[in-house]
Amino acid sequence: MKRVIARLDIKGNRLVKGIHLEGWRFLADHPNDYCFKYYQHGIDEIIYVDAVASLYNRDSLKEIIKKTTDNVFVPLTVGGGIRSVEDAFEILRSGADKVAICSQAVKTPHIISEVASKFGNQCMVLSIQAKKNQNGSYSVWYDVAREKTEIDVIEWAQKGEELGAGEILLTSIDFEGLEKGMDVELINLVSNAVSIPVIASGGFGKPQDFVHAINSGADAVAVAKSLHYEHSSIEDIKKAAKEAGIQVR
Repeated sequence: MKRVIARLDIKGNRLVKGIHLEGWRFLADHPNDYCFKYYQHGIDEIIYVDAVASLYNRDSLKEIIKKTTDNVFVPLTVGGGIRSVEDAFEILRSGADKVAICSQAVKTPHIISEVASKFGNQCMVLSIQAKKNQNGSYSVWYDVAREKTEIDVIEWAQKGEELGAGEILLTSIDFEGLEKGMDVELINLVSNAVSIPVIASGGFGKPQDFVHAINSGADAVAVAKSLHYEHSSIEDIKKAAKEAGIQVR
C-alpha cells in the first residue's frame, strides 16, 4: 500500500514554506490545525521538520508533537535538530513514531545505528537532501541545503540502509517548493539502490505527480505546499492513484 504524507516545515513553532529549502515564508501560527484537517481528510502519515534546528542548535518540536497527538492518530515522523540518541528519545517520548535525521547522520553516521539499535529500524528515517551536479550525479547536502558534501546520494542511501535506517526521506533540493513535478530520475535511482521504503519529497504540484513518483519506485510521497495552499486535495491524490491502479491506504 502506498502512502500520501503531509510534510509540515516548522520555524519557531510556526508553519512555513520555502523554495529550494530556503526563503521560508510564514503560513500559520498553529500547524496542529493543518495536521488535524489533513487527518480528517484521510492523510496516511505526517512529517514535521524543524526547518532551522540544525543551524541554530534549537530544540525540536516537542510541544507541537504533544498537541498533535492529542487528536491526530496517524504515524508521525519528526526531523530537525536530532543530534543524539537522547534527542531521539525525547522526540519519541513526546509522541512521535519515527525520527528523521539528516545533518547529524552526515557528520556522525554511527547515530543511524545507535538510534536503530535502541528504538528499532522502523523508527530511524534517514533524511537525505539531494542536489543534482552538472555531470548528472547527485550529491548529499545538509544544514538545510546550505552545506554540500562530496558524498554520492546513491552510495549514502545504501550506507544508511546498511547502518540500520528503516526508511529514507528523499528531498530534491532542485525541485523543492516549485510545484512543477518531482525528480523522478532521482527517485528511481535511489529506490532501485535500496530495499527499504523511500519517501519522495520536493516538487509535488498535482495529483498525477503522486502517480509518477510511485511508478518511479517511491513507496510514499510527502506533499507540502500543494496541500497547504489547497492546490491539491488528499482525496484527489488518492483518486488519481486508484485510477492508475495504485493501491493506497
